[in-house]
Amino acid sequence: MSAPEISTPPSSRPSTASPLGRALPIVRDRDYLLDRSGVIFKVIGDVHPASHWLGYVKYYPDERGDRELFGRVYRQNSVVSKAFGILADRPECYVYSPAVGCVITGVPREDVMTHYSCRQALATLHESPHLLDGSAVSKDLLTIIGWAVEAGAGDVIGVTGSFLVGVAGARSDIDLVCYGSRGYEMAQALFAERSLIRPYAGETLTRLYVRRAKYMAGSSFDMLMRQEARKLQGLTVESGAHINCEPLRADGDRTFHGVVAQEVGAISVLARITDHREGLATPALYGIEVETVIESTIDEADVFARRITHLRSYLGAYTGAFRQGDTVHLSGRLVHIQGPGRLDGFGIELTPWSATTSFLANLAR
Repeated sequence: MSAPEISTPPSSRPSTASPLGRALPIVRDRDYLLDRSGVIFKVIGDVHPASHWLGYVKYYPDERGDRELFGRVYRQNSVVSKAFGILADRPECYVYSPAVGCVITGVPREDVMTHYSCRQALATLHESPHLLDGSAVSKDLLTIIGWAVEAGAGDVIGVTGSFLVGVAGARSDIDLVCYGSRGYEMAQALFAERSLIRPYAGETLTRLYVRRAKYMAGSSFDMLMRQEARKLQGLTVESGAHINCEPLRADGDRTFHGVVAQEVGAISVLARITDHREGLATPALYGIEVETVIESTIDEADVFARRITHLRSYLGAYTGAFRQGDTVHLSGRLVHIQGPGRLDGFGIELTPWSATTSFLANLAR
């Protein structure tokens, strides 16, 4: 996708002339935000404090980068916790989130220059296909967008990732999102359309394993592939590009509003999934019953284990990955959550903002 050719000195504000960017309507999970310093944040979640939009640095000006945007060289960041270091000179971007229960990163609301909406990107690219660079993967994206619009799913499917901000290349993945139960159903129909997307199978399973294993250490090939087969992902038929769709919560979903989390420690367990209905959308919420405590930073962990009732994950890798009856190896933060309904009590939380530990959830059997 071509980016605007605008010469922008590092000290000046970035141009907001990109046709994919718009004035701020409702900011949704996985949208992107461009700030005054030229940094592009990826929004995480739908519960934000009054002062910030929570998220992490996705693209930032850096001469070591391999992309160009606004006439400057940009570097991509794919590790959430690295945002702490990238923002070391900007302490105003560190913010405590009561809902998550820890310090995370975000962009101050007054610093936002442009909002890139996943939904709006799909509509804009459908109306203005010339914004894409004509590569094989871009043509695949346009075909998929056309399918979504014709199917009446343009309001519940969006485009995120590098195509959202205009820095995609010939080897880019296609990253989609879908909203709510209707969006999930439409995305399932899309990924079942074999003229557009083929599932990972045969030799391509090794390619998928290599892609995922670095984030899911300790999982066997067979268990990881079984876990991954439940997710909306595959390869485009024409270019063979990886395509995935992350299910997000519906507009107006209040599941995590009013929730306050307090960290107690860290814990690793084997747990049985007792309810997966709220685990099909990010942030994923699963009902669990702990079977065995493997390791913990707290004393009397077995006493806590009897009171742990749920798993909450802000890591999209585990959305839709588990089903009721599965046994899962979990390693995360033990938190006490106060909130409406069944969220009250103890849970295990997986967040991407830990700079010291990689939180995991692997299918055990």
